[in-house]
Amino acid sequence: MQDDVINIALYLRAQANKNPHTCALMAPIEGTFSFLTRPVYIRKTFAELEEESNGVAHILQRKGIKRGNRVLLMVRPGINLIVIAFALFKIGAVPVIMDPGMGVKNFLSCIQKTNIDALIGVPLAHRLSRIFFPYFKNVHTRVVVRSGGFSREIKKRGLFRDFPLAQTKRNELAAILYTSGSTGAPKGVCYEHGMFDSQIRMIRDFYGIQPGEVDMPMLPIFALFNPALGMTTVIPKMNPSKPAQVKPELIVQSILDNNITNTFGSPAIWHKITEYCAKNEIKLPSIRRILMAGAPVSDALMERTQDLLPGGVVYSPYGATEALPVTSIEAVARKLAKRQGLVGKGTCVGKALPGMEIRIIRVSDDLIQGLSDDLILPKGEVGEIIVRGPTVTREYYHLAQETAFAKIKDGQTFWHRMGDIGYLDKNDNLWFCGRRVERVVNGDKTYYTDCCESIFNQHEHVYRSALIGLGPSEQATPAIVIEPHPQFYPQNREEETAFKRALLDLAKQNEVTQDIDQLFFYKSFPVDVRHNAKIHRLTLAHHFNKKLKPINV
Repeated sequence: MQDDVINIALYLRAQANKNPHTCALMAPIEGTFSFLTRPVYIRKTFAELEEESNGVAHILQRKGIKRGNRVLLMVRPGINLIVIAFALFKIGAVPVIMDPGMGVKNFLSCIQKTNIDALIGVPLAHRLSRIFFPYFKNVHTRVVVRSGGFSREIKKRGLFRDFPLAQTKRNELAAILYTSGSTGAPKGVCYEHGMFDSQIRMIRDFYGIQPGEVDMPMLPIFALFNPALGMTTVIPKMNPSKPAQVKPELIVQSILDNNITNTFGSPAIWHKITEYCAKNEIKLPSIRRILMAGAPVSDALMERTQDLLPGGVVYSPYGATEALPVTSIEAVARKLAKRQGLVGKGTCVGKALPGMEIRIIRVSDDLIQGLSDDLILPKGEVGEIIVRGPTVTREYYHLAQETAFAKIKDGQTFWHRMGDIGYLDKNDNLWFCGRRVERVVNGDKTYYTDCCESIFNQHEHVYRSALIGLGPSEQATPAIVIEPHPQFYPQNREEETAFKRALLDLAKQNEVTQDIDQLFFYKSFPVDVRHNAKIHRLTLAHHFNKKLKPINV
């Protein structure tokens, strides 16, 4: 690969030449009867994936899509999505990817900001674009994708010949990936071709991924990396827009049937899988590594998942859409940190990956023009996490103010503000304490979500908890909202009172939470649309600030 030409599609072409007959993709056939637990798969080799993406690139180019066009992809996860994405990379066009569950208002706002040139999507997507025509008025090319994809048209027109790859540069825009908007409005993150290339190399080298492995990505975007890594992609039988509703028996069966060696999924997914495996006494011997991310991963969940792997390792990488990965930690290392008695001190997320740098600065809700020594905090002191490295994105698309707030200049380079609070310990491990906007300030004392919630989460009847603030932002009263395991939700005042007493006893034993005496119960927390795992604490705070009726003993 030439140093001045970087294009993720070059990796696919290299795999097609080196391993043409190796299976690249396996996807469940749409319309498989729901009572079948073992779906029938369509298979594509690397040569077939290369050939088909060439054909689609020819078709899209003939329809008017060209280098630099911003193309909204509204296609269901599967073979079509991957083929179309690689076709766009070959053209040099820019895929725009949004979460389908972000809500109509956010979706239309993102469309308006992005000013898309083309729409490639299923028939429903095109119907919606006509209903909301003013937001799509600049779209000059529309391509309808049906379940069969483009195979028939490629054969009919004989479009099997090579497609000349766009000679995209390292700093050229490759894709616009929207954040989930879990703590604010979704923003379009600009990924350059060089950043994708750096991500691929970093993930491959750090986790030791080898060609010939079999991956099941439970977040569709990760499937785009697999051809570059030489891995076979097995697309799971699940609705990626609702990962918490996954049927664990289908995922487990697919892992066992296809000898999956690698998989990525959110804590919400692995919570269900570990429960199912424990109940049915199932182990997952083929898996070499599990990457679990998307929200803070509890020590207990990492331990339960690790117990399923006779020869594998559970990792929890830390990062964000704007910078991924930043750090990584293994289940064994997390367990060691837990044994050190650091409950209430945050969650250890590991050391920086090679090439990544981390600093902790004084917490600020304001714009920071440049990095200075007086901003940087020493090890052990809690502050705002900032990162720098080859996988850190430069800007949000057409959001100058948001970009200026999120980036800090440092000479000829810049740092990204993660929006998280944490600290570095004496061994350079990063500890996560919570989101900056979700901290609760009460005069001279500040409460951090991850630190406080870990105390209450120790109770065996608690599924998860959420720190919220009641009242004015600078003098907010800290309160905890509890989501019990369904079978332990209090059914009457007596059970409620007893449950609260037990929780407050836990709180009094730790200086982090000893001042907290306001407590609420909530049956099912609002969570993010992408991973179904990040708690919408600000939504909960708004709800309970309106009620202001805490449970009193």
